[in-house]
Amino acid sequence: MRAIRIAKGGYIASSVAFCAAGILLLVYPEISAEVLCRGLGILMVICGIFKICGYLAKDLYRLAFQFDFAFGLLMVAVGLVLILRSGSVLRFLNFAIGLVVLADGLFKLQTALDAKQFGLEAWRLIAVTALLVSVLGLLIVIDPIRNTGVMSIMMLLGIALIMEGALNLCVAIYTIKTERRRQLPD
Repeated sequence: MRAIRIAKGGYIASSVAFCAAGILLLVYPEISAEVLCRGLGILMVICGIFKICGYLAKDLYRLAFQFDFAFGLLMVAVGLVLILRSGSVLRFLNFAIGLVVLADGLFKLQTALDAKQFGLEAWRLIAVTALLVSVLGLLIVIDPIRNTGVMSIMMLLGIALIMEGALNLCVAIYTIKTERRRQLPD
């Protein structure tokens, strides 16, 4: 039970960190791409580790972490590339982040459908947020605003990170459950 609390806390903390990173990009879209690569890389490694830990923990519904072993490994790998090769992956940054956001959004769509089968009322909120995240991830990958400048791309990335954080926060709050200990009468 302690492991699931740690995983849930880490999931929530990394979700808030993604939201904060997105807000930072909206407020300071001129941020250095190298700083952005390293910062997002560190965040992705930490989030990936929490996803792997969550997968190994036992939550009641097993919804939030059902895809998180492989996805956590992917996040750690992409995060390490962003950290270690930040100078040479600046062009790769949007594609990598967009692909991770798109994949997570699509996986969370399935989580929403599974939550519906469990009778969780929040499944609609998770589904709508996952759909928005998926669309933003796809937009970042195909980069339809490439000719509008770096500021626009950074702002789109910021919005996607905020939505990604919000999606993971919804999933953590509404689907990660632990079995409560029954109190025996005295």
